[in-house]
Amino acid sequence: MTEKQTWSQRFESALHPAIALFNASISFDIELIEYDLTGSQAHAQMLAHTGIISPAEGEQLVAGLEQIREEYRQGKFQPGIDAEDVHFAVERRLTEIVGDVGKKLHTARSRNDQVGTDTRLYLRDQISQIKTQLREFQRVLLDIAEQNVETLIPGYTHLQRAQPVSLAHHLLAYFHMAQRDWERLGDVYRRVNISPLGCGALAGTTFPIDRHYTAKLLQFERIYENSLDGVSDRDFAIEFLCAASLIMVHLSRLSEEIILWASEEFRFVTLKDSCATGSSIMPQKKNPDVPELVRGKTGRVFGHLQAMLVIMKGLPLAYNKDLQEDKEGLFDSVNTVKACLEAMTILLQEGLEFRTQRLAEAVTQDFSNATDVADYLAARGVPFREAYNIVGKVVKTSIAAGKLLKDLTLEEWQEIHPTFATDIYEAISPRQVVAARNSYGGTGFAQVSEAVSAAREEIGE
Repeated sequence: MTEKQTWSQRFESALHPAIALFNASISFDIELIEYDLTGSQAHAQMLAHTGIISPAEGEQLVAGLEQIREEYRQGKFQPGIDAEDVHFAVERRLTEIVGDVGKKLHTARSRNDQVGTDTRLYLRDQISQIKTQLREFQRVLLDIAEQNVETLIPGYTHLQRAQPVSLAHHLLAYFHMAQRDWERLGDVYRRVNISPLGCGALAGTTFPIDRHYTAKLLQFERIYENSLDGVSDRDFAIEFLCAASLIMVHLSRLSEEIILWASEEFRFVTLKDSCATGSSIMPQKKNPDVPELVRGKTGRVFGHLQAMLVIMKGLPLAYNKDLQEDKEGLFDSVNTVKACLEAMTILLQEGLEFRTQRLAEAVTQDFSNATDVADYLAARGVPFREAYNIVGKVVKTSIAAGKLLKDLTLEEWQEIHPTFATDIYEAISPRQVVAARNSYGGTGFAQVSEAVSAAREEIGE
C-alpha cells in the first residue's frame, strides 16, 4: 500500500495503514465503476449546461471518463487500496488524463449523492436483468406444463397425500409465484429510479445546478424532493432485498420438492447427469446438488436483508459511514439470485425428467379419492357432513382390511349406503378425480389448459 496523503489541510497526518485498509471499500465498490463513470459524465454535462464550467471543459471531462471506461474494460485500470474507493480512483485517474480540469468534476457534488446515484444505476440495471431471467424461468415452467396437462401427480397437504392434481397445475403454481416476483421487482424499480444527484452532502449546493437535467440524462423518472432524504435513503435497497428474498423463497420451495421427488421414496423424477453429482464413497448415488445449493443459498439473501435492516434502524440523518456496509450484501444478493435463477432454469429445462409411469401408479395407491366419494354422496342428496363421516368410516375399515377404495365390491359399497351405483368406480378413478375439479383456478384438465394459454399471454407469448 502506498503512503496515503492527508485528506486536507485540516489533517496533520495520514491515516494509520490498518485504519486506511479498514476504511477502504475499493475491493468491492469497484463493482460500481461503470455506473460511476456514467453518472459522472452526466454530472459533467450538467456543469457545462449550467455554465458552472465551460463547454470545452465539459467535453474534456466526458472524454476522459470514457477513456477510463475503456481502460477498465481492457484490464488496464485496476485501482488498489490506496484509492480508498471507486470514486476517488476515477477522479484521480481522470486528473492524470485531462490535468487540472479533472479536479473540477467534483464541483457541486458530494460522495454522498454520488454513491447513492451509482447504487441506484447499478440496481436499476440488475433488476432489469433479473426480470428477464424470471421470464425465462417462467417460459421453461410453461413448456413443461404444456406437455403435462394430463399427467397426474399426488397433491399433498401437511406432506400427506391429499388429492391428485395435474402436474401442469402444480408447476403453474410456481409460474404465478414468479409472476408476482416479476411484478414486485417492477414496483421496486419505480422507487429505485429516483435521482439523488445534486443533493450534495446533505443540504444541496450553492451552485446553480439543474438536477432535472442530470435526471433526464440518466433516465431517472424523478428526483428526490428532500436533500437529506436523498443521501440517506436506503429503502429502495431494503425493498429489493425483500423482493430478492421472496424470489429465493419460491426457488427454495421448488428445490425442496425436487429433492423429495428425486428420492428413492418418491421416485417422481430422474436427475440427469448434467445437473447432478455423485458421492465420493457411495458409487450408486446421484445427488441433487442444484436444488440443495439453491435451498442453502437462500439463507444468504435472508441474512443480507436482516443486515440491511439492522444497519438502517438506528441511523440519524443524514449520511453515516455505516452505509458503506450496504453494498457487499446488495451485490452478493444480486449475484446469488441471478445464479440461482440460471441454475434452476437449466435444471428444469435440461436436468430432470418426470417419471410419468411412476406418477400414474402413485395416484392409484392411496385414499386421495376419499373426498370424491363424499362428493358423490352429497351430489345425490346426502348432507356433506354426513357423507364425510360415512367415508371416514369406510377408509378406516378399508385400511384394516388392506384394501383401497377402488378394491371394494359394489355390494360392499351398497352396504355402506344404498345410493352407491356402478358409476362410483369412474367417479373415484384418478383421472376423473382430477378432471372433475373444473372450477376456475382448479386442477381440471380444461381449466389447466386455459391457464397455460392465459399464462403464455401474460408473459407476451
